[in-house]
Amino acid sequence: MSDLTSAQVIAFNLTLLAAMASPGPAFLLVLRNSIAEGRRAGILTGIGLGLVAALWTGTALLGLAAVFEIVPWLYMVMKTGGALYLIYLAWGMWRGARQPLEIGSGKAHRRAFRSGLLVNLSNPKSVLFAGAVIVVIFPAGLSLGDSLLIVANHLAVEISVYTAMAFGLSSPPARAAYLRLKLWADRIAAGIMGALGLRLLFERS
Repeated sequence: MSDLTSAQVIAFNLTLLAAMASPGPAFLLVLRNSIAEGRRAGILTGIGLGLVAALWTGTALLGLAAVFEIVPWLYMVMKTGGALYLIYLAWGMWRGARQPLEIGSGKAHRRAFRSGLLVNLSNPKSVLFAGAVIVVIFPAGLSLGDSLLIVANHLAVEISVYTAMAFGLSSPPARAAYLRLKLWADRIAAGIMGALGLRLLFERS
């Protein structure tokens, strides 16, 4: 018999939606890829982000958040690597601001999916967040079936939200506006992404 209740799942999903709406690297990446490279690229970015976000929730359920508390150097290594990746991504956006788009190309789609995977892999704080949310919302001693249900639910929420974003942001008016402002739009996105990477790199916890 499942220990989960609908109220717990709703509370978990509302917390996820609030976190996803914050202007972090994942949100920025889907926004930029959907407008710049088209709907499919935005959806693939969201799938990559969602797969890793659900993976982090699964590892939190298995106790990885506690491992980070016990072995803080492991967390620092992952955090530093993630920060450097965000800075690298920002540099690529800045350098490519003057380059033509690759909308609809297989290369752009593969890059979009890979960037989604790597952006969320580069953020070990997601494990701590998932661990804290799980402890507050769900009862202790969840069964394997309940844990898998939570992970599948997380994946469905992430992909649904990012797919909706991709459909909205890849509309002809949004893309036309982006093309008119591509140079500055890409450089602003690069500046924000770089700032997020530097913040992650230098913050103490």
